[in-house]
Amino acid sequence: MTEQRYVLAIDNGTTSTRAIIFDHAGNKIGTGQLETTQIFPHSGWVEHDALEIWTNTVKVIELALDQAKLSAADIAAIGITNQRETSVVWDKATGIPVYNAIVWQDTRTQEIIDAVSSEGLDEPNVNRFKELTGLPLATYFAASKIAWILRKVPGTRERAENGELAFGTIDSWLLWNLTGGIEGGVHITDVTNASRTLLMDLATCQWDDSLLSAFDIPRSLLPEIRSSSEIYGIAVAPVAGVPVSGILGDQQAATFGQAAFSRGEAKNTYGTGNFLIFNTGEEIKHSENGLLTTVAYKLGDSPTHYALEGSIAVTGSLIQWLRDNLGIISSASEVESLALSVPDNGGAYFVPAFSGLFAPRWRPDARGVIVGLTRFVNKAHIARAALEAVAFQTREVLDATNLDTGVPLAEVRVDGGMIANELLMQFQADVLGVPVIRPVVAETTALGAAYAAGLAVGYWADTDELRGLWQEEKRWTPSITSAEREKLYRVWNKAVEKSLNWMDDDSVQI
Repeated sequence: MTEQRYVLAIDNGTTSTRAIIFDHAGNKIGTGQLETTQIFPHSGWVEHDALEIWTNTVKVIELALDQAKLSAADIAAIGITNQRETSVVWDKATGIPVYNAIVWQDTRTQEIIDAVSSEGLDEPNVNRFKELTGLPLATYFAASKIAWILRKVPGTRERAENGELAFGTIDSWLLWNLTGGIEGGVHITDVTNASRTLLMDLATCQWDDSLLSAFDIPRSLLPEIRSSSEIYGIAVAPVAGVPVSGILGDQQAATFGQAAFSRGEAKNTYGTGNFLIFNTGEEIKHSENGLLTTVAYKLGDSPTHYALEGSIAVTGSLIQWLRDNLGIISSASEVESLALSVPDNGGAYFVPAFSGLFAPRWRPDARGVIVGLTRFVNKAHIARAALEAVAFQTREVLDATNLDTGVPLAEVRVDGGMIANELLMQFQADVLGVPVIRPVVAETTALGAAYAAGLAVGYWADTDELRGLWQEEKRWTPSITSAEREKLYRVWNKAVEKSLNWMDDDSVQI
């Protein structure tokens, strides 16, 4: 083990940026957190100010160091984890983004997706690159966001072709700035983030020329693809001299933090959206049931590990919507007590298809609906229906995972902000019919990034040591009959049907 005693994780999520310092036992000893401004220029558009994200990153690192009463000299390594598909293009000479970061939830690029899915074909095929990338053609992923910027922001295409611009998901943006920016910053991403661009060949873990051509993206824009755990560069202030040695996309980081290192292990993260990841080991497993195939992790020169993923667009952000758009609650934490004030949903079901439906349905034409409304239904029922929607959507992706793998999950490890909601966790166990388990350290995303960074510098010896650090804090077991469970799920599916086929030629996005 190195002489220094701690590892720093930078965790950029959709709604905030955090820095957390962990000790060798995986305990949190210092933290800083700042919210990210959410920018909605038009319906379906979601943006972040990338400069704000970088400024906040510096601030939260300083806050975490101050809280722990540490300096850079006490830090052995830095790990980065990030909202994955969110895309930034910036000027290499100035470090200034040419446009706001386009967030993974953004749906403005549907026309580009439609064009790519139809090019040279008699019929559109959103799965035309799925064998190569593990992904369907969807606005979710980075490629169409890059293409939009090159088409819509004046001068960017010429500058990109001249090698003046750089693209990155947020990990690359933070790493570039953290290692010096315009004064020698390294332009690198890891395999997990690269696998979410629609531009990487899953088998080779390299950028693919046919995909770059399909989206008309110059190769010079792209970062070098590296493993998830190795020394990429040395940080400048406020952590000058510390190696940056771990990068994992947020869902892969959470899987790593849950010690789900082996084939057959899985976790479910409750964040802005929900993401279930099932580790398939060194096998590339292509889903037949609406899941994504993605990279789970790659440690240095060791073989790449792959995973199946069920991505749900709107879960935690639904609670934000209840707070910010409807004013039903004044803080996210209030949703549980409000929902507990009624015994059930009163017959109301909420399908939060604000960005269409992601896995396993992949229906960009869907939009949010609340069905089953009567005069009896009040805001408490709506709050309860919102929480239940999170659990029902998770049931959909778990069913798809079971079908793809032929190995029904016996339990689900959970993490993310919403796992503090006891009502949701119990309902989740009820709907799934299997135990739901919460770990002692709930910040598994940041912890996973710390683990990847620490492994690269010898702070931890291997994944066996990390597995030994995982501890169960609480579990919820199903409390309803299978007949009740299936009835609830049948009604949920009826509600989902009401959300489909909404976006068509008559539906104009303002």
